[in-house]
Amino acid sequence: MKCAATLAVLVERFFTQRLIHQRHVSPHTLSSYRDTFRLLLAFTRQRLQKPPSQLALEEIDAPLIGAFLDDLEASRGNTVRSRNLRLTAVRSFFHYAAYEAPTHSAQIQRVLAIPSKRYARRLVTFLTRPEINALLATPDQRTWSGRRDHAFLLLAVQTGLRVSEMTGLQRHDVHLGPGAHVRCVGKGRKERCTPLTKQTVAVLRAWMREPARGQTETLFSNARGSRLSPDGVQYLLAKHTALARQACPSLAPKRVTPHVLRHTTAMELLQAGVDRAVIALWLGHESVETTQMYLDANLALKEEILAKTNPVNGIPGRYHADDHLLAFLKGL
Repeated sequence: MKCAATLAVLVERFFTQRLIHQRHVSPHTLSSYRDTFRLLLAFTRQRLQKPPSQLALEEIDAPLIGAFLDDLEASRGNTVRSRNLRLTAVRSFFHYAAYEAPTHSAQIQRVLAIPSKRYARRLVTFLTRPEINALLATPDQRTWSGRRDHAFLLLAVQTGLRVSEMTGLQRHDVHLGPGAHVRCVGKGRKERCTPLTKQTVAVLRAWMREPARGQTETLFSNARGSRLSPDGVQYLLAKHTALARQACPSLAPKRVTPHVLRHTTAMELLQAGVDRAVIALWLGHESVETTQMYLDANLALKEEILAKTNPVNGIPGRYHADDHLLAFLKGL
């Protein structure tokens, strides 16, 4: 029988033993779970008027978790997607607590039974070929930062790497000889290699001839020589997107993020006739089903399918106005 542990001890063990030593989660996952518990404990302290270090596990029950999730949406303005991500972190902790504190199994099962909230899934945003060309034409390649931005954007669009994978690239991860490719370690610490086109190889070869800033081997560094941050990537992308909108008006309604470049890669592959399983392998998806969203968003592919079908004959009808009393009732 395991000895009873306070909530503080369980949380510390969850992060140090479960997440770091046993599961070897990525720094991104660790920071996401950490932020979830900082928000949860701050909410609990305000609700129960009790310091987090003095809380008992039984005080973090299903009603309190439910109130916390509702507060995220009501007070902090979190989206349903963000709410569900916070719930995932809480569930992971309670799965761990089920082994460490089996005497609280009834309470734990009630927390684990809290359902994720359903929400309307929007179609993915991606760039068309004219929009890609307009974006790649904006960096001023007479400057160091312009050449870096051009190489960064081209590599991102061609490979579909996640922003964390792009900023983590080292010079030795790029192979420009026969069978040119870039190597990265993605989600779940899975290593994958992505081939490079001749155009991308030429741009990267020219970029890698430039002296590195500082002592870093980072492929795309900032002006001080350190690794680009996610905010830095978003800044440079927003800057070049604003310029590209002047030449390509169709960019105006689109919010272009680093992940939109990843979606763009997937759509380029899909429109070229690449199989879903290959796209999932290319992007490092855990499941082929994740790639389904690109099929849903590809209107051109659906139109091609429609053109291959036999149209159903239909006869247009004529409009007849309703009786004024029925129209009145219908309008209520």
